[in-house]
Amino acid sequence: MFFKRKNEENILKKIYERGRLKRYTQFILGMIITALSYNLFMIPSSVVYGVGGLGVMFKQIFNWSPSVVILIGSILLLILSFLLLGIEKTKNSIIGSLLYPVFVSLTEWIPRYVNLSDADPIIIVIFGAVIAGFGLGLIFKSGFTTGGTDILNQIVSKYFKMSLGTSMFFTDGLIIASSVFVFGWTKLMYSLISLYIISIMTDKVILGISQSKAFYIITEHETEVKRYITNTLKHGITVLDGRGGYTGNNQKIIMCIIPTKEYFMVKEGIYQIDKEAFFIVTDAYEVSGGI
Repeated sequence: MFFKRKNEENILKKIYERGRLKRYTQFILGMIITALSYNLFMIPSSVVYGVGGLGVMFKQIFNWSPSVVILIGSILLLILSFLLLGIEKTKNSIIGSLLYPVFVSLTEWIPRYVNLSDADPIIIVIFGAVIAGFGLGLIFKSGFTTGGTDILNQIVSKYFKMSLGTSMFFTDGLIIASSVFVFGWTKLMYSLISLYIISIMTDKVILGISQSKAFYIITEHETEVKRYITNTLKHGITVLDGRGGYTGNNQKIIMCIIPTKEYFMVKEGIYQIDKEAFFIVTDAYEVSGGI
């Protein structure tokens, strides 16, 4: 057991050491972009989410500096994380939690020289969310986080027996909902739109845009389908052994990776061969190896 754990730790160590310069450069760039979006778009639009959302609200109510509010909130959450989650869970959040408010402070002068007063508010919200999502995607892709409500989500998930997705809905949802008392319903809707766009954009940066589709096909006409894919469309296939969960019967599953632009040809071709064929199509964000 000791050697197994040691080997797992060595794997993690190699992952974090690989391309360290690239990772840290990506992390810093992501921090700058996210902080810039926060100061340039989120604060003027009164968009609220996460610990940064508390900074927006406290600025409106008490005229406190958002970077100071974020720093105080991040430190308190780090302490909570250390007490409730342990040092191993906490150490991965320390750098991002402490550096994010620093970058917010360093970029807070920029809005004074960029006048967006003539722009439509919804355009500012959408544009800001896209930029914020891009920055966060770079941060997460480099193996770091910005801390904040990420820590709170883990704590709620652990102690209230919720999934991370449910705890995220609960914590971020509570912060966003509270903004209605400060900014009203219109700004609340802006915050929801922004959070949705940020989540999509973050995923796109981390995973990339899918250039391929993975097909998993179960058909009574296995030979014909294989010929169509390999001979007509010129793509390789892999045949997997499967077993019906209800019947217990053995069956073959044809798996193939197809360029997205050929999705229609594969789907319609399968239907032409076997109208009763069962297949699943998923995005294949990365394809490597093979012959």
